Amino acid sequence: MAALAASHEHWRVIVERTGLPPLRLREGGFPGLAAIIVSQQLSVASARAVWARFESVFVPLTPERLLAATDDDMRLSGLSRPKQRTLLALSAALTEGRLVLDELEGLSPEEVHARMTAISGIGPWTADVYLLFCLGHRDGFAAGDLAIQESARHAFGLGERPKPAELAAMAEAWRPWRGVAARLLWAYYAMLKRREGINA
Repeated sequence: MAALAASHEHWRVIVERTGLPPLRLREGGFPGLAAIIVSQQLSVASARAVWARFESVFVPLTPERLLAATDDDMRLSGLSRPKQRTLLALSAALTEGRLVLDELEGLSPEEVHARMTAISGIGPWTADVYLLFCLGHRDGFAAGDLAIQESARHAFGLGERPKPAELAAMAEAWRPWRGVAARLLWAYYAMLKRREGINA
């Protein structure tokens, strides 16, 4: 945070306004990644409900259990077909050793992206969120996240919400602390919603 604040006046203002952002670290491994996939494009309340239902069906929650799922299991899980396909592709990759989640620790964000997005259905946003919340990577960054984009628009006085490629280019100047930048921008977004109200 100190490095970012010293790098640009806008960051100094963001840090002053947000204070220390929450780490929001969560369980990693297969359960953590499965939770990210299940929660995509859902509200927080909906994500919790679907995840609880999913966990109740797949016991124990392992790749092997997913691969052994019946049509009834999938129906009871409440997951959309695309999410089912992604979780099955992930489960196959893990059991076949094409992806080893423990090996992602210590890799660069680019290497993590390459390994994760090689799995059908896993895109950059999923890889970014896993980097930030499950691995706690200091240089992970979710340029495709709408809240981060909107926060950057307000914080840096941009004319419009930056596209993922534009925001990723901006974030190059924030290395090796892009993970800190992401958490600050999420915290700034939450502050904006509370104090000013914005349409994201």
